[in-house]
Amino acid sequence: MALSGLASDADLMAHAIGDLATRTGLPVAFGGYEREDAVEVSSVVGNRTAHLAGLVVRASRGLGGRAMVEKRPRLALDYKSSRHITHDYDRVILGEGISTLFAVPVLVSGTTRGILYCGSWNQLPFGENVARHAVAVANDLATELRVREEVQRRLAQLPEAPSAPLIAPAAREQLRESYAELRSIAAEITDAGLRERIASLESRLASLSREDADPHDHLDVRLSPRETDVLACAALGATNSEIAATLQLREGTVKSYLQSAMSKLDASTRHAAVAKARRAGILP
Repeated sequence: MALSGLASDADLMAHAIGDLATRTGLPVAFGGYEREDAVEVSSVVGNRTAHLAGLVVRASRGLGGRAMVEKRPRLALDYKSSRHITHDYDRVILGEGISTLFAVPVLVSGTTRGILYCGSWNQLPFGENVARHAVAVANDLATELRVREEVQRRLAQLPEAPSAPLIAPAAREQLRESYAELRSIAAEITDAGLRERIASLESRLASLSREDADPHDHLDVRLSPRETDVLACAALGATNSEIAATLQLREGTVKSYLQSAMSKLDASTRHAAVAKARRAGILP
């Protein structure tokens, strides 16, 4: 789901790397996100060559790989001679001319989500302020990622907007009257083919208002044709005697069909039965 107004992961990383260079005052900064126990450098600032772009650092390997698994910042004052890291990436780091390098993990809920690096061409004193600024940038990025994910989670829980505009109340009542009348006409037809065509039309009429059906209402109800006829008339406010006259049934038979429909819909009143039938998409 695209989130209007929220920066992409790539934009967040690019901003963080630019901020890292500015706040630490170091000439080179780069970083990327963790993917399958590796970090691929996706953003670089201040580089002299093309070596850093696309660099993939594996977990436990090099300075960043160590920071990734230890989940804490790591510093190499003299990268070339450091004995505390593996030297898998010397060709890239030394090829760039970097001497001092600092790697900071981006931690979200205790999980390493990326690594930020900042460094210099020469061995320079690495003060506490530089480290503090670098850690602050990593924390800011972690917060941005956490907020994005929370927004995405909450948006995913929202009900989908209806795909079609809601029908106006007056038009909906007219639709319901037409539906009930059509069912009463169909009840008098003996031609199977014609009844099938009318049944298809009835289904189309009912589906016109189905955008109001509750997606969480998983009613698996099968009403008989006559139960649906009686309920459709009841939905218009007709009494049992009026329904009987419309459908040419006995009043006792209407009552029996209505009670059966109410039982299937687990409704205690005809009004509740109509409401449930509409939510389930049985009636318009």
